[in-house]
Amino acid sequence: MSIDPNGRNVQGITTFVLFVVLNVLYLVTCLPVVTIGAATAALYEVTLRYADDERGDLVRGYLRALRTNLWRGSAVLAVLGIPAAMLLFSAVFWFTMDGSLTAVAGALSVVATCYVGAAVLHGLALVAWFDAPLRRTVRNALLLPLVEPARTAGLVLLPVGVGALMFAVPQVTFVVATIGFSFGAYVSAFILHSVFRRRQADPSELEPISPHSGE
Repeated sequence: MSIDPNGRNVQGITTFVLFVVLNVLYLVTCLPVVTIGAATAALYEVTLRYADDERGDLVRGYLRALRTNLWRGSAVLAVLGIPAAMLLFSAVFWFTMDGSLTAVAGALSVVATCYVGAAVLHGLALVAWFDAPLRRTVRNALLLPLVEPARTAGLVLLPVGVGALMFAVPQVTFVVATIGFSFGAYVSAFILHSVFRRRQADPSELEPISPHSGE
């Protein structure tokens, strides 16, 4: 019995294994914590390319993107991620107190946390897909949730939904640790492609940005 290496079943298994390797590699490169921004931008870059007619090598492309996105990815996470963490802390603080005013303050903090958190995701995706100065990247990341509310909701609900599922069904954690991050980024890539195409066709709300040259 011969096995066709170009057969659909073999290709499917190969792709699955590559996504597992990519997922583990992403988790390992996030361990220093300060590299989370660069690692996430690199993950977005390879999955965005793969979602675009399966271009690029997932594993080698990730390692290459990790180096090229190290500075800007880390900077975007610092500029936007720290305020998001502070807002989340504020929400938890207000909800631990009694009273209607503190409940309102907590709710507003949650909304602000979601908004800035969405800007973090957009910012890291912009780092992955476009060449632009840090200031312009951050500004566009903060504007995108306003000009693309529906797609931003999909981008945010994906990790939030996975997190809620892990909390409700702890056994899902193994699946997430195996392939959840890489496959989640791949699904997000289709949303992001739609956002980027629309913004390039109608860039009126955003500052001009130039796409990466590609591999």
